Amino acid sequence: MKKSELILSLKKLERAYLRLEEGLISVKDELDRDGVIQRYEFTFELLWKTIKMFLKHEGINSDSPREVFVAAFRKQWVINEELVLEMLEDRNITTHVYNEEEAILIFQRISKHYLPEMERLLKLLKSLME
Repeated sequence: MKKSELILSLKKLERAYLRLEEGLISVKDELDRDGVIQRYEFTFELLWKTIKMFLKHEGINSDSPREVFVAAFRKQWVINEELVLEMLEDRNITTHVYNEEEAILIFQRISKHYLPEMERLLKLLKSLME
């Protein structure tokens, strides 16, 4: 894994994170909320795939998002394993099934819990590049 590939993946993740954050700031209605959930799905995908690349760079191979987060927890990159696995579960729910009540709850978790964890992980990954 080349350092340039890690940097590129990290930049894509940061752009996606900023778009998610921007979306959360300007929510006015259901359409905006649904847009935030879609941005979350996209950002989550980039997050686990970027972590996977960093793990591979360290000689750790993981294939699924769950394996990636468990390995990241073992490396102490992830502090709250339960939270990131909940993030994964919510991403799976939003990808496969749409339920209005569930969407509202997931939106609230994105805002209160998931965005701060994504920011923390983004900062951690950036620090690994220094």
